[in-house]
Amino acid sequence: MSESNPPLIELVLGIESSCDEMAAAIVRGGREIVASVVHGQAQVHGPYGGVVPELASRDHVRSVSEVVAGTLEQAGLAPEELDGVAVTAGPGLIGSLLVGLSFGKALAYRAGLPLVGVHHLVGHLASVELGAREIRPYIGLVISGGHTALYRIEDAAPPALLGETRDDAVGEAFDKVAKLLGLPFPGGPSLAAAAEKGRPDAVAFPRPMAHKSGLDFSFSGLKTAVALEVERRGALSETDVADLAASFQAAAVDVLLARARRALSQAGLRRIAVVGGVAANRHLREEMARAGEVDGFESLFPPMALCTDNAAMIAAAGATLLARGVRHGLDLNAFSRVPIDATLFPSVVQ
Repeated sequence: MSESNPPLIELVLGIESSCDEMAAAIVRGGREIVASVVHGQAQVHGPYGGVVPELASRDHVRSVSEVVAGTLEQAGLAPEELDGVAVTAGPGLIGSLLVGLSFGKALAYRAGLPLVGVHHLVGHLASVELGAREIRPYIGLVISGGHTALYRIEDAAPPALLGETRDDAVGEAFDKVAKLLGLPFPGGPSLAAAAEKGRPDAVAFPRPMAHKSGLDFSFSGLKTAVALEVERRGALSETDVADLAASFQAAAVDVLLARARRALSQAGLRRIAVVGGVAANRHLREEMARAGEVDGFESLFPPMALCTDNAAMIAAAGATLLARGVRHGLDLNAFSRVPIDATLFPSVVQ
């Protein structure tokens, strides 16, 4: 095996707590999920129509020990039988991140295990490679409630940023539009369900930056266009909600597709991996596959369970970092926002 492809660490426990999911997972060899537990907070945040950071971190404090213990029990392992601990260090909600990070540090120290901090986006990019054949090089499209960005992914190199949102993330736009339409939390899945009953051409919403060069995104104008249409209509019927949801979803997906196709063309690549919570959107998956048939590229998506925040992706990314000799001490701190860093949080290299 070449120096750039060191043998992966065998059994790695991953802990993910960047937002409103507390998750733990154990991955073998960077590819096989041995155990995985995810504790969600839909009931906690539902009454508020969005994630409340303070409530999220408090719920993490209550659940982290049980989630990790349940993961170890599911795998039939004691902490001392692990080969390393990987934990999300950021980006995310600082309070939430600190819960998982602190627990991971304590567990690694007590069991005498190496610890590695993982960049949340590196984890998402690793999610599509879990159990997959070798797929590099490819374009990575990360789309979630907090991120919308395009990366070039190659062996032995950190992800190269090609373009990102200048304002709102697409997942945030889905959630905010769902709230405008009176749909329940979590907004993304609720909006997608409502859109299935509506007409995508009912309202001609704008496609932000469609005529701009480059690979950046913008979704604030699209969100504002929906808000103005809702205000213009007043009380919304069930048909109104369905049509507005379908029209917004069509516009957002069109923007993602246009930028993805441009990125593939400019990079001269024929494979794109779409990761993050919005990657679970069925309309996006169908349209991306259709575009691939026309343009001659392959689109890859993680399993539905690995689209939203999970710890298997953190364990997989951590296994590679540990194999490369990356270690972090107990002074590792959480961070709310930082680009993918090739020094502290290297690219996942299989």
